[in-house]
Amino acid sequence: MNLTKLHFITGVMLVLLMTAPVKDAFGDTRQDKTRKTKIQLQRENGRLREVIDSLESALAGYEKDRRINDSIADEIMDLYDENEDKSAAGLNPEDYTADVSDSLLNIWYLHNQVSSREVPDYDMDSMKFESNVPDEVYISRLKAMGSYIPLPYNDIVKNYIILYSEKMNDRMSEILGLCRYYMPLFEEILNEHDVPEELKAMAVIESAMNPQAVSRAGAKGMWQFMYSTAKIYGLHIDSFVDERFDPIKSAHAAAEYLKDAYNIFGDWNLAIASYNCGAGNVNRAIRRSGGKRNFWDIYHYLPRETRGYVPAFVGALYTMTYYKEHGIEPKAIEMPAVVDTFHINKMLHFKQVSTLAGVPEEQLKNLNPQYRHEIIPGNEREYILRIPHEYANSFIDHEDSLYAYKADEYFNPVVIKKIKDGGDGERIIHRVRSGEVLGRIAIRYHVSVSQIKRWNGLRSDNIRVGQRLVIYRGGAPSSASSAKSSSATASSAKASSSTVDKNADYTIYVVKSGDSLYNIAKNYPGVSAQNIMDFNGIGSKIKPGMKIRIPKLK
Repeated sequence: MNLTKLHFITGVMLVLLMTAPVKDAFGDTRQDKTRKTKIQLQRENGRLREVIDSLESALAGYEKDRRINDSIADEIMDLYDENEDKSAAGLNPEDYTADVSDSLLNIWYLHNQVSSREVPDYDMDSMKFESNVPDEVYISRLKAMGSYIPLPYNDIVKNYIILYSEKMNDRMSEILGLCRYYMPLFEEILNEHDVPEELKAMAVIESAMNPQAVSRAGAKGMWQFMYSTAKIYGLHIDSFVDERFDPIKSAHAAAEYLKDAYNIFGDWNLAIASYNCGAGNVNRAIRRSGGKRNFWDIYHYLPRETRGYVPAFVGALYTMTYYKEHGIEPKAIEMPAVVDTFHINKMLHFKQVSTLAGVPEEQLKNLNPQYRHEIIPGNEREYILRIPHEYANSFIDHEDSLYAYKADEYFNPVVIKKIKDGGDGERIIHRVRSGEVLGRIAIRYHVSVSQIKRWNGLRSDNIRVGQRLVIYRGGAPSSASSAKSSSATASSAKASSSTVDKNADYTIYVVKSGDSLYNIAKNYPGVSAQNIMDFNGIGSKIKPGMKIRIPKLK
């Protein structure tokens, strides 16, 4: 309930309680009596005190919930404020076009085991499909699904049901084949995070179940995370590893995002919409609609691609349930029925595992798509390797010799340096705001001023409001650097590292109830929530009593 409304109701009830006639044991009211006995007054006071205490307790509970939700909202809205060109899972309204949409309603991304035939590019705003299935059958089937998430039915939803169940049968056959492998894993993860299992259908509309999908807007993986959102939700990204491509870890992150979005909007359809275009866009649509919080009430205020997102979710979920009724047969996809997981603490190359343990390289790539160069950098931190169960014993038998096999060739210092110099491969565009200077922009993205100037051909530190700057997180890719600038790159990288050095000066902060990283960072000029997370090696989740280090950035 809205807190303001609750205060109003409380006041009204108190007035009514204090002014209403009170009957005694004989049915006489206060107006019937010119005087009250002391005992009667004490009883009335007692009753009023009980009501007031109850209301105060309810108010305290609502206030606590509001603080918690505001903390979560701050974290997600911070993504919207700090990433003007790429907000949350999507873009700003002014930058949001069909060409850069990270929605995979355009479902041409495929798993590398699936054929490359494209789905016809339908304009769903103007297209109206026809089907022999009566509306009452669709309605009955949706109701019979017993979904925890409301599944609306109207002409728009019907259009997407027909699209998925009748107009793209070959593609759905391939997708459903992959679903047989991935969906049990996703159901387990969604249950673990206490969110509806039906959300698994989002992986279908996001990536057509392709772990290696990359959208035009820069979203990556089966669950299509943008860089900033991925970092907030604990996915590791560097020059060797991008956990957005790990279907399991990214599914955990997606579940957490959706849970937080639901806590903000209080509606699963709005939470699902925010996954496509960002919480900021949904919040803006709510404001433009006059505060309405139903997807169909804010439908026309949402970005065009997002309008079809919830209907597509219903269409995909329907088809995943009733594909047999539409004559669709899941394609047989060769994925191992059982997978074993090993913890890796040393540098390991897929070729070492393939040569000695006999695991086909293609299977290693399919099961471990997060390793960008087929190298597991276990010497930096512990990582996992997934291999088919039938090769587990062979891996164990050869484990002692795996790491040394052709190590000089696979981990040649020149090759490793070239990979590291590539940074995390994330090219972003920063739009300069009023009051910003290059130094602060460099701190935000963990790069140096000289790097920003070189990437953008700047001869001075002067920048103007609205100017767009190209920035490579983690450093410029090797293709963007020349031999002539290699010494400058080294010196600028050194200067950059001083601003985020883990040994740099810092302040210890003890987290209090209701704190969020965003609010904490606001108390330290020049420091962002991302700075704090990187400096401490943590995600966005913090708890009261937790001690975190606040870097003193230079």
